[in-house]
Amino acid sequence: MKLSKISTALLAGGLATQVFAAPPMNKNPLAELPYANKTENGYSLEFNDKNYSTASAELNGKTITYRAFEKIVYVSNPVEAEYQTLNFYVPEDYYQGKEINGYNAKTAPIFLPNAIGGYMPAMAAVASQAGHDGKTNTILQALERGYVVASVGARGRTLKQGDTYTGKAPAVILDLKAAVRYLHANDDKMVGDANKIISNGTSAGGAMSALLGASGDSADYTKLLDEMGAINASDAIFAVSAYCPITNLEHADAAYEWEFSGLHHYSRMDMSRLNAKTFNDRSMKQATIEGALSADEIKISNDLKDQFPEYLNNLQLKDEKGNALTLDKDGNGSFRAYVEDFLVISANQALSNLNADEKKTFMEKYKGLSYANDTVSAVKLAEFVTNKARMKSPPAFDALDLSSGENDEFGTATIQALHFTPYSLKNSTANGGMADAENIKLLNAMNYTDNSKAAQHWRIRVGSEDYDTSHAISAMLAVKLQMSGKNVDYALPWGVGHAGDYDLDELFNWVDKIAR
Repeated sequence: MKLSKISTALLAGGLATQVFAAPPMNKNPLAELPYANKTENGYSLEFNDKNYSTASAELNGKTITYRAFEKIVYVSNPVEAEYQTLNFYVPEDYYQGKEINGYNAKTAPIFLPNAIGGYMPAMAAVASQAGHDGKTNTILQALERGYVVASVGARGRTLKQGDTYTGKAPAVILDLKAAVRYLHANDDKMVGDANKIISNGTSAGGAMSALLGASGDSADYTKLLDEMGAINASDAIFAVSAYCPITNLEHADAAYEWEFSGLHHYSRMDMSRLNAKTFNDRSMKQATIEGALSADEIKISNDLKDQFPEYLNNLQLKDEKGNALTLDKDGNGSFRAYVEDFLVISANQALSNLNADEKKTFMEKYKGLSYANDTVSAVKLAEFVTNKARMKSPPAFDALDLSSGENDEFGTATIQALHFTPYSLKNSTANGGMADAENIKLLNAMNYTDNSKAAQHWRIRVGSEDYDTSHAISAMLAVKLQMSGKNVDYALPWGVGHAGDYDLDELFNWVDKIAR
């Protein structure tokens, strides 16, 4: 798997704080606009190239002028139209017969970012919105590179109409698939090439970006898509960009303890005290929860850690040279070494961008690293993770008291939260039930890596200091994809926490390489 060079600023950085790709919106900035395709008889799924506005923005000393086709509902029977919507942005130059960055109106790739986080509802991002910390948003930067942008919204776990939940699993992936179907069905009417769709997402959005790419045209989703009024077209995509994907939830608890079981102190953002104001104002100190695992939690950690080697070994993973990636009963072995090797590469990329004094500080700072001739020769994962506290208490995802966002995601129309692992169901402190097995399957990209219509090109990035999920999760996904013949660009950028869209130049260089 190829490794790209990460930006100097990030590599030289220290332990990163938690950053998300898209801030929550206080309200929909397009709320006052009518739906672009609403008719007397419902919603038309035929693209109208006459219904647009024109806007301009300054970026890198240039004026970016684009056409905005906004608030397009991509299904004929929307349950939550405000979320089941896409915004389509096209550089104006394409309508003047011009080329941008080697692309024209027929060949431009379609960049498909989602703003999903925590499996929460996500409105389609808007080009005119400021990016995180007031920076230029990803949409405008993609337009500058000559991409067409289809910003897509999707339902999430907290949506409710009366007593009925409307966004539980698998609603989020169905919505993304329906949006892709809309793009394929209208390819002849829209600027850009629907055979070159590149999805992008972070965290849960990264998981859904990966799932969208892996499960293209899978029959498992057909009936559900038909029921929601998705247009009859392909939902396969060309490529996937996934930042820190929170995926493989059935095995994420065991993977988390495999990596972090030696850490008994935790520190995490207090999500209960998070609101739009504190999230968006980085000058405000973020409320955190800190503490130590109880004796019962340490036992849970050990139980889950012991489960992971069997699961990992059953995957029968092999590296690019055909060597088996395995673990012994204690969690050691070639798979651990495989993850450590990616950290070695990342650490050395970081060192290569530092001067002599900075290198000395670096070497004194990090535990778990060995050196030879001023380069990192080895990383011992068990020691490296002690550079900071763990983030989550066990079980990290399928909480015994049904309190996690993932429990909430696997609820039903009438049940708020359910378990999704046998361990947590057996040890439930909330008398919780078990989620539907098919819904669990439909939300995991690992189940579709061998799919014949899976995306061919993959770029997966998880920061070395991201403790939101185990690095094993992304490594297993990357290996499975590589084994199925996919082009996988996987890296663990140094000094980066739970974050996305931090290396857009590198991301877009990758897009150009595969899309031209």
